Amino acid sequence: MADLDVGLIGAGGIARAHLPAWTALGARVTILSTDGNAEQLASQYAEFDVQAVHSLPELLDRSTVVDVCTPTYTHHALALDAIAAGRHVVCEKPLALTVAEAQEMADAAEAAGVLLFPAHVVRYFPAYAALTDAVAAGRVGAPAVLRLTRSGRFPTWAPWFADPSLSGGILVDQMIHDLDIARLLAGDVVRVHAQVRGHQAPDPPEGAVTTGTVVLTHASGAVSHVLGVWGPPDLPFRTTFRVAGPDGILEHDSMAATGFRVLAQGQRPRGEGIPRSPLTESPYLTELREFAAAVTDGPAPRVSARDGVEAVRIAVAAAESARTGEPVECADPKVIEEAGL
Repeated sequence: MADLDVGLIGAGGIARAHLPAWTALGARVTILSTDGNAEQLASQYAEFDVQAVHSLPELLDRSTVVDVCTPTYTHHALALDAIAAGRHVVCEKPLALTVAEAQEMADAAEAAGVLLFPAHVVRYFPAYAALTDAVAAGRVGAPAVLRLTRSGRFPTWAPWFADPSLSGGILVDQMIHDLDIARLLAGDVVRVHAQVRGHQAPDPPEGAVTTGTVVLTHASGAVSHVLGVWGPPDLPFRTTFRVAGPDGILEHDSMAATGFRVLAQGQRPRGEGIPRSPLTESPYLTELREFAAAVTDGPAPRVSARDGVEAVRIAVAAAESARTGEPVECADPKVIEEAGL
């Protein structure tokens, strides 16, 4: 793999998951963070000559790739600055808080001839990768009914998560993982109906709970049921899926898989776990290796800029449905016409 100069923006939880992957790939990494933690994080990787800088122009000058690991409401501006400088961009999910901003990012990358890679890491977790391969191989036939769940403690370690105007709330932040997987398996989504219950404002009290439920109608006729939970501090991280088709059922429960645990990455507050399997390599390493190969003349990664835009489209439609109590049509008119809906 060719040498990479990576500019990592952010020094929080997800940056601490990405950084060891970059160093494992032999990248030269520069970190920028506005919270004063870049120097501390760089010092923990002094053996890899990770450097901290104090301005975006300095980071861009030292980088060929930019990895945006900052709060969601900052993604759009930072990604556009990096793209304008001709840098390939990894951007944490969701790409942006609105479809228009996400599409602008994708269009700008295409016009600049650089790669915009939405970091939908769940596609790289072993169980979900195996599920994707099995569905693609026709193991259950055409998916008809999909059920996906994701639960864990309320992310109180960063106050912006609890503010829907900054994070999009549980539907756009946490549940976008499973909304993306549902679209990957069953195709484009034409209708969304959603509800949110529980705490939906800044400053969550101790033990706050938020739940989101989303029903997706796919252009294929398949229906997906997606559940997300942000719960009290002692709620264990858990994901499940069940995909049924005319030829069988595929299912998984992370709590039933003995090789799956929630581990901490580096120095992190109690409870702020990054889920991974100790029996396989980190999915963050898997996804960033695939991205690195793509920007050095390798094959395209399994997640495209359009995938990132469509995930935002579905999640934002879910948020609108939850707000109004009504279903939302969310597909392009062409998709609806082709599906006869």
